[in-house]
Amino acid sequence: MIVVVGDLVTDVLVVHTGPIAIGSDTGASITVSGGGQAANTAAWLARAGRDVTLVAAVGDDPAGRERVAELTAAGVRCAVRTQEGASTGSVVVLAGPQERTMITDRGAALLLGADDVRAALETPAAHLHLSGYPLLHAESRPAGLAALRTAAGSGLTTSVDAASAAPLRSVGAGAFLAWVRDTDVLLCNADEADVLAGPGTAEEQARRLTEHARNAVVKRGAAGATWASRDGRLWSVAPEQVREMKDPTGAGDAFAAGLLAAWCAGADPEAALRAGSQLGAEAVGQVGARPRHPFSG
Repeated sequence: MIVVVGDLVTDVLVVHTGPIAIGSDTGASITVSGGGQAANTAAWLARAGRDVTLVAAVGDDPAGRERVAELTAAGVRCAVRTQEGASTGSVVVLAGPQERTMITDRGAALLLGADDVRAALETPAAHLHLSGYPLLHAESRPAGLAALRTAAGSGLTTSVDAASAAPLRSVGAGAFLAWVRDTDVLLCNADEADVLAGPGTAEEQARRLTEHARNAVVKRGAAGATWASRDGRLWSVAPEQVREMKDPTGAGDAFAAGLLAAWCAGADPEAALRAGSQLGAEAVGQVGARPRHPFSG
């Protein structure tokens, strides 16, 4: 089983086809659905046929109940604590065909506790995947650190997604890399790699990051992805062909799920990268951050 720790929120997805007219009106398609990096990754892991548990926190409100119900229907086991008096987090996602910007209210996600994580990891599991978001906020950081310590003490393999470039800059690359030191797999996109490893090619950045993690993956969107291991080996793959890119929301989460589903099953890095690219391509070909097709396990 893979345990995923992090955020479960409501996404208000605003898909616009042209530039936003600041101070005026911009036409868009608006939908409300489940989101959160950790929750999305868990849903895509279930889509890939893996046994997965999500550890998160929601508010005692209709949104929280709806978010848990959606994931349960998608085949995800939910170890989600309901926080009385808190509101479920929400994110407004402004998404165009090539990019997306997020306006975030973390809400109950900031109340994720270390005890919640430890309790979930007492059940048999093989791998912990931690969204970087708990580490990027002081309120939830103890839970993220407890997840990594507990997993290491239990002999689980671990992975961390760097999450988002702007909050990474705020906490500082040095602090974040110290928190995730010796993680088995560190995943980041191009912007996050610039923050954590400095300028350079994806190959150079991935190699630098192996000074901190045993393996580092740098995602480059339409340019593919690169995996570097601490022993100096390097793998790169081109992206899957996408007939029409509709929405990049959740593509990185889907990529992480495909990669981890394959790697945790014994695939080598190149095969894991290709599995990640396959799910990432499925994600960008649809609108929304979660798998379109229902769980079939």
